[in-house]
Amino acid sequence: MALLAAVLVAALLALAQHSVAASGAAPTAAEPWRPHISDAATWAARRRGQVSFSVRTPTRAWGLRATRTFPSASVLKPMLMVAFLRTSAVRSRALRRAERSMLTRLITRSDNPAANRLIAIVGADGLKRLARRAGMRSFVPVTGLWGLSSITAADQTRFFLGLHALLPARHRAYAMALLAAIVPSQRWGIGRVDVRGWRLYFKGGWGSGTGAVNHQVALLRRGEQRLSLAILTRNSASHAYGKETLRGVAARLLRGLPQATIGATLDAENLRVP
Repeated sequence: MALLAAVLVAALLALAQHSVAASGAAPTAAEPWRPHISDAATWAARRRGQVSFSVRTPTRAWGLRATRTFPSASVLKPMLMVAFLRTSAVRSRALRRAERSMLTRLITRSDNPAANRLIAIVGADGLKRLARRAGMRSFVPVTGLWGLSSITAADQTRFFLGLHALLPARHRAYAMALLAAIVPSQRWGIGRVDVRGWRLYFKGGWGSGTGAVNHQVALLRRGEQRLSLAILTRNSASHAYGKETLRGVAARLLRGLPQATIGATLDAENLRVP
């Protein structure tokens, strides 16, 4: 009797397998990667100070307090670079040696005198035009103490995700190379996170270095896949503490990314800036 039951079970299993094969059914494809928002928010809640973040792909956005405003500190510098490169006097010609030196120092070393020079060139109007072109909704420039310009994580991910379209074609490769070449002493936070297989372009901002603000904004690219990330913090216990907050949030948000697909590419339609 037991033998007969075993034979019947085996026959039913074989029939079920045959039915699945005949129907053409296939295993469900793996879900596209998504940022681990809950894990990052839990980590952020245990840290001193205020934390805001946003993650954006061509089709979706996620965040925590992503529309809260913060003083920009040096994450304004990529906007200064792009606004300068978009000016009519620069966008279609080769950069002069002094201009290349200024932009290299601005981005790779976060040079403040270079930022002072550029804010005098592009002004508030140039930054506002760039913000509108990037679809930013809450950006408010300050031209005196430019590090007090008002930003949000959501706006910064809009800007970084659109960098390819915002940069003039003549200067695109050069500007992106600068954002990939931050000096080792400033490659903290997301710069310490495993994103193997993805190219990282980013900029940090830390004000006076006291922990009052610690920010990072980044674009990650693999082939035609892109995602942007912004983490803004205020009132950390120290600059070192703020850097660890940035690393912890980024590591949790991006967990699993090196082996993943984000489920969307930046095609010609996505490259268009609103």
